[in-house]
Amino acid sequence: MDWQLEAEKRKNQMLEELQQLIAIPSILSDETTPEAPFGKDVKRALDWFLAKGTANGYAVKNVDHVAGHLEIGEGDELLGILGHVDVVPAGAGWTKDPFGGIIEDGKLYGRGAIDDKGPTIAAWTALNMVKDAGFDFSKRVRLIIGTDEESGFRCVDRYFKTEEMPTIAFAPDADFPIINAEKGIAVLKFSKTDWTQEDELVSFQSGERTNMVPDLAAANVTGEFAKWQERFENFCNEQQVTGTAVEAGGHITLTVNGKSAHAMEPDDGVNAGVLLALFLKDQLSGDGQQFTKFIAEHFHRDSRGKKLGLDFTDETSGDTTFNAGVMRFESGKEATVSISMRYSVSYPFDEKLTDFETDGFLLEITSNSPPHHVDEKDPFIKTLQKVYEGQTGQPANLLAIGGGTYARVLKKGVAFGMLFPGEKDVAHQLDEFVDIDNLVKATAIYAEAIYQLACKK
Repeated sequence: MDWQLEAEKRKNQMLEELQQLIAIPSILSDETTPEAPFGKDVKRALDWFLAKGTANGYAVKNVDHVAGHLEIGEGDELLGILGHVDVVPAGAGWTKDPFGGIIEDGKLYGRGAIDDKGPTIAAWTALNMVKDAGFDFSKRVRLIIGTDEESGFRCVDRYFKTEEMPTIAFAPDADFPIINAEKGIAVLKFSKTDWTQEDELVSFQSGERTNMVPDLAAANVTGEFAKWQERFENFCNEQQVTGTAVEAGGHITLTVNGKSAHAMEPDDGVNAGVLLALFLKDQLSGDGQQFTKFIAEHFHRDSRGKKLGLDFTDETSGDTTFNAGVMRFESGKEATVSISMRYSVSYPFDEKLTDFETDGFLLEITSNSPPHHVDEKDPFIKTLQKVYEGQTGQPANLLAIGGGTYARVLKKGVAFGMLFPGEKDVAHQLDEFVDIDNLVKATAIYAEAIYQLACKK
């Protein structure tokens, strides 16, 4: 079977379906109902996929409106393919409509195009290719659709409380060739409440989610506008970033624009909150100075936790990273700095973080997902390597990442594409896109993987 040729035949239909899915702004919302626990648009995206499954003859199940699956085949064993239809907020500054699915120069643009609507559509198309070819299945194959991957995995946590754990599974939500090791992901919240010396800082805000490098930060201060404006403009010029100083409502509002990026590699972005703190720490003298100094001295030009004394690396998964994703201060109230920590597979987590405290800031571990690893000698890994090498002619080296995919919740699962080696990672960034040729190539790879893992030869 020439899977690449078959994927080419289905390219136009695949792009149309991806455009339909991208048009749904499936961002986590606070406006929820029992039928839409993560918001109406997230529900629309899940319902869209389940309706596709029903129309194409799959056994379909909706699990409490937080996840669902489309199943085909027979057998005692289950091959799982896990994708998600929720996306991070678009953010400001796009040059394309983030929900338009515009095709231009061989790319399809939109929030979720590469994370993870495009790869999930590729897996869906691949599964249809195998089904329509008429092969006999030796396993059941289940495409599992999640809706809260970007905000805590509550969807798959609920799903696997009642649904079967796949025998083997892959998540098309990261990089090719094969990711068999994922770092642990913890959210660390540093907080301080015992403020005693007010200064010119009234409030400070940056970031909405710990898994993104914040691209905007704002602070309200008091004082003489002309002095603030001059010092701030000089700072922005020195740092080569844009910012504004505006006087209104009795306060001066300072804003810094950075560059968003995925928290698994903070150095790919420019953290607006850290930069604004770097400026303010030398302009203040009391509570605000303590808060901004804590941020600047621990996170400016240090994404590896060295200044915190929490750095660690290992051969299997590389450096532990720290992203200051959400920062909040209001004069006289609790101040918080929330960090996404992506820690190495062999990181001594309890040893390093038990009773940790620094500069009067208390540490709370608000969530912790342990590392995940599948042995390189496992037959499942060997099969995927054979498929990848056969389809691409390139070696299928094993990888480790700091991102978190659904593979980490599986008994035996890996992340399998769909970003190819050397391809720019634009997940969570402005003008996110998927390369159309690579989308087709990934579809062929997924189709052969399904055939090799779940069909009778």
